[in-house]
Amino acid sequence: MQGADQVSECDLLCIIQQCSDMEESSDLYDVYETNDPPPWADNQHQCLEDLDNADGLRRKIKYYFMNPCEKYHARGRKPWKLVLQIVKIAIITIQLVSFGLSNQMVVTFKEENLIAFKHLFLKDYVDGGMDTYAVYRQTDVYDHIDYILEQYGHLHNITVGNHAYEKNGALYTPLSVCQQFYRNGTIYPGNETFEIDAQVETDCIKVYPMYHPSLQEAFPQFELHFKRMISVKITFVLKAINLQTVRHRELPDCYDFTVIITFNNEAHSGRIKVDLENDVDINECRDWKVTGASARNIYLTVLFDCLIIITCITSFSLCTRSVINGIQLQLEYTLYCKNDCGKEVPWSDKLEFVNGWYILIIVSDTLTIIGSILKIEIQTKVLTSYDVCSIFLGTGTMFVWIGVIRYMGYFRKYNILILTLRAAFPNVIRFICCAGIIYLSYCFCGWIVLGPYHEKFRTLNTVSECLFSLINGDDMFPTFKNMKQKSSLVWIFSRVYLYTFVSLFIYMILSLFITLITDTYDTIKQQQSGTPTSELQKFMSVCKDLPNSGLYRLDENKSCFLNCCSTRFTTLRERLTSEA
Repeated sequence: MQGADQVSECDLLCIIQQCSDMEESSDLYDVYETNDPPPWADNQHQCLEDLDNADGLRRKIKYYFMNPCEKYHARGRKPWKLVLQIVKIAIITIQLVSFGLSNQMVVTFKEENLIAFKHLFLKDYVDGGMDTYAVYRQTDVYDHIDYILEQYGHLHNITVGNHAYEKNGALYTPLSVCQQFYRNGTIYPGNETFEIDAQVETDCIKVYPMYHPSLQEAFPQFELHFKRMISVKITFVLKAINLQTVRHRELPDCYDFTVIITFNNEAHSGRIKVDLENDVDINECRDWKVTGASARNIYLTVLFDCLIIITCITSFSLCTRSVINGIQLQLEYTLYCKNDCGKEVPWSDKLEFVNGWYILIIVSDTLTIIGSILKIEIQTKVLTSYDVCSIFLGTGTMFVWIGVIRYMGYFRKYNILILTLRAAFPNVIRFICCAGIIYLSYCFCGWIVLGPYHEKFRTLNTVSECLFSLINGDDMFPTFKNMKQKSSLVWIFSRVYLYTFVSLFIYMILSLFITLITDTYDTIKQQQSGTPTSELQKFMSVCKDLPNSGLYRLDENKSCFLNCCSTRFTTLRERLTSEA
């Protein structure tokens, strides 16, 4: 390709064929009168029409890949999608911040209640001491259970919160103490003999909140079988109301806290670990009355969420239409290359027509619509699924902000990041798959060999977290230092294991990964010289019509085809006539 007025090799195939036909039929010139069209006139007209159609296809493809400003100059179409995306980013961010503040109050209320329950019901509890909170004597177990029963019975007099017992009709729901133990067993460690029945039985008692004696006084027949005991679980339900939302013009929620205190004796090691956890159910308060505040803010929030849903539906429709137009244009280009050029279009060129940014926006719109519907139901107290709503709204907002990079890509200096990420992505995935196999092999090996001697290798999850931290250079010295030296063989193996892992991943694999990215970056910089690198780009580069040339305003259904590069067609026609 030597000039802007030259046509592609594919477009001249039919001209060369027609020229040969004209030479073979040159002896028929004198047969026809000068006013009659020559026999090759129809073929020549068809040839020029094919060139016209090809150039029109180029213009359509070129218009499809223009940015909003260029499309405005080309056809005068205002960039409604661009404006809509900017507005959507603003209102979705406002929605997320509003919901985040509301959700933050819910999370804070849950966490503070959990801490309060630990201080209320666990004897001599100190903040942050759950990892070491345990009992070691039989009397301590009974004392802790009696303490829980006493605190539960005096809850109204000791708590500073608005906690209350759950009621089942007119009666309070009782506290339950359940002991799990093996059905039968005789254990003689001194003789190294035992006999055990692996069937597990459960023995439960009920204690009502207004009746709070000690365990042995109320239930003298209830006995803890320490030799066979697996666990003791104390379960009760407390209710509370989160009043802090009133200050933010939101209706308070009613909470049901199912408190579970577990005395874990599964190991039978002489150390019974004690743990307290709670399950939370959020319900709509049945009868409420708020004075000094208006519910108008709630309705405005719901109305704002409805506006976001309408905006996302509009964005979803426009982006879906653009994706469909791109697929149709891809089929038209594929058909042209197959019929006129006799070659198949590679998948890399086909994927150029599928705009990944539109797919990302469609996904984000879908997530935001679902999240906004859940948020409306939460605001109106129909649902209380804060976690599910947070996932949809958070992921949708993340994708919306990532989509902003698309518009930064219209600037040449910023576009290199997007091009590098897109070009390096396939190689990065293949590289990660290979490196992941080596990573998993180290995880399994470390878990089996070092697990009994190092806390960070006790489970596969902690092993993976530890090794990933080592790759990033974090917590490296404590990982080496905390290795127990009870077994010299395992200690030597741990040194070989850790040194080889750090050397392999930091000095080799991570360096190769960085090199892969930098090589792609250098390649992209070289390609930004403007030289077409794919068949699709070469095909589009033939048409030099500028966006403000006015040719793009022609009817798409007509052969833009009649006005595209008319000077070039006239020159070709004159050349064919002279050569004939």
